Amino acid sequence: MIRNSLIKVMNGRDLSESEMEKTMADIFDGRVSPAQAGAFVTALRYKEETVDEIVGAARALAARVQCINLSDSLLNLARDDINIESETVIETSDSGKTGTRTFNISTATAFVLAGSGVNVVRHGNRSASMYFGAADVLMNLEINLDLTVPDIENCIQETGVGFLFTTINSGPMKHVAPVREEIGIRTIFNLIGPLANPARSTSHILGVYKSSLTQKMADVLNRLGAQKALVTYGHETHDEVSICGPTDISRLKNGQVESSVIEPEQFGFKTVDPSAIAGGNARENARIIRLVLDGERGPKRDVVLLNAAAALVAARQDISMEEGIAIAAEAIDSGMAKKKLRALVDFTAGQSSFIRKAL
Repeated sequence: MIRNSLIKVMNGRDLSESEMEKTMADIFDGRVSPAQAGAFVTALRYKEETVDEIVGAARALAARVQCINLSDSLLNLARDDINIESETVIETSDSGKTGTRTFNISTATAFVLAGSGVNVVRHGNRSASMYFGAADVLMNLEINLDLTVPDIENCIQETGVGFLFTTINSGPMKHVAPVREEIGIRTIFNLIGPLANPARSTSHILGVYKSSLTQKMADVLNRLGAQKALVTYGHETHDEVSICGPTDISRLKNGQVESSVIEPEQFGFKTVDPSAIAGGNARENARIIRLVLDGERGPKRDVVLLNAAAALVAARQDISMEEGIAIAAEAIDSGMAKKKLRALVDFTAGQSSFIRKAL
C-alpha cells in the first residue's frame, strides 16, 4: 500500500480518505520502513494535505488511541505545543521570522474554563525537548501526571479538568517518532496529533500554525463528527488567539463553517508586543499562571481571557466573545479558576499517594 500511495502523492495526486486511512494504519502499526514513512509524509507535505487525507489519517490515529470514557460533555482543548519544525515549543513562523516564546496560555485557559463551569480535557505529548510544554509546567504547579486512564476519568468528573499526556515514543506514534525527529519538518503528524481526541469530545478549540489551515481543519473536525468547534491562528502567537495582532478564526456551527478575523481592540484590549506575554522556563511559566489565576492585571491576563472566551464560544455557541470574556473574568476574580487548580493538585496528589501505598 505504501509504495502505491507514495508514487501517487509524488506525482501530485490526492489520496482518498480510505487510501489514506489504510496507508497511515500501516505506518502506525510498524508495517512500513522509516525511509518509506519519511518519504511519504514529506511528499504529502509538499503536495499539501487535503481534507480527505487529514480525515483518513486522523481516523487511523484515533482507532489506535486509548479512550477515556466520560458521561458529561467535554471541551477538547487542542494545541500543538510542539515546535512543528524541531519538536520544541513553537517559535518560528512559516516565513522564518523568529517570535517570542509565550507562557503556557492554553494551560492557564484550561483552569479558567473549568472555573467557568466547562469540563475540559487537554491532551498532548510529553516532549524530551529542552523547551517547556504543558507537562513540564503542570509538574511545576505540583500536579501529578502519572495517572491511569481511570484516574483521569475520575479526575475530570471530580474537578472538571484533566490532562492526558503520553510520550512521543509510546502508543501509535512510537513507530514514527524516529522519523519525525530525523526529518525535523512539519508533517501530517502535527495536524492529526490534536485530533486524536481520546475523550471523544464533540466540542473543540484547536490552534493551528498557519492561517490557511483554519478553514481546512474546521472542515476536518466537521467530517470527524464535531458538533461545535473553533479553529484559531494568531498572527503573532501562532496557535493561540492573539493579543498581539489579528487572529483568523473558523467556527463550526450547525454543520457549517464560517471564517472571520478578530482584533484585540474589538473587545476592549490593547494590542501589545509579543514580549508582553513572553514566558520562560517551566518554573517561571508556572509562576505566571499562578499570578494570572490570582487576578493580576495586564496583558497575560488579557490573552488568557481572550482564549477562554473563544473556548467558551466553542463549547456553548449561544454566547458572544464579549459574554465569554465576562464569564472568564468572573471565573478568575471569584477565585473559581484558582480553586480548580487547587482541586487538581489535591486530587492528583491523592492518586499519587494511593499508587505509592499500593506499591
